[in-house]
Amino acid sequence: MQIAIVVFDRFTALDAVGPYEILSRAPGAQVVVVAHRRGPVRTETGMLGLTADKALAEMPSPDVVVVAGGPGQSALMTDGPLLDWLRAADATSTWTTSVCSGSLLLAAAGLLRGRRATSHWLALDGLTRYGAEPTGERVVFDGKYVTAAGVSSGIDMSLALLGRLAGDDVAQAVQLGVEYDPQPPYDAGAPDKAPAHLVDALRARSRFILT
Repeated sequence: MQIAIVVFDRFTALDAVGPYEILSRAPGAQVVVVAHRRGPVRTETGMLGLTADKALAEMPSPDVVVVAGGPGQSALMTDGPLLDWLRAADATSTWTTSVCSGSLLLAAAGLLRGRRATSHWLALDGLTRYGAEPTGERVVFDGKYVTAAGVSSGIDMSLALLGRLAGDDVAQAVQLGVEYDPQPPYDAGAPDKAPAHLVDALRARSRFILT
């Protein structure tokens, strides 16, 4: 089972690393980080890089596609090679998935038209431009398409997907193995829970400027 994690310049690290940590433990899985070209790809801060072991063209038909999000997504909404690859890979994939604003790239490729989908809460409105039906749910399954909300939700999405791929026992064993048992010190992880002034501040400097 080939799993392609798609990254690009200025992606968000946990969008890729979270799913990698979960899905790489699927029995028989080969997880490959892919990008426009082989080599290092820097995160949004520029302080961390992941190595893309394959270029998009070298992995034309993965079984599972995972598209990361991050500020670099905005510049790729009309990117021919990436969107063409997503459409071609989706034609044969078993699952096509995304984390955070990665769903906007799936939407721009025309894959989410008429489907329910989620994204980072600041980016949800962008889905409607491409005919998707946005929802504030943390993980959304619609057919073979699975979208996750912001950043950390990629772990939840990957566990849910692993349950579909390998069964509940395997998924629960992986959850236990990585000790994923969130107990955050604050209850501010969603806009309807966080203090209003923080929600307003994040909206004011939102990085999700879409074209």
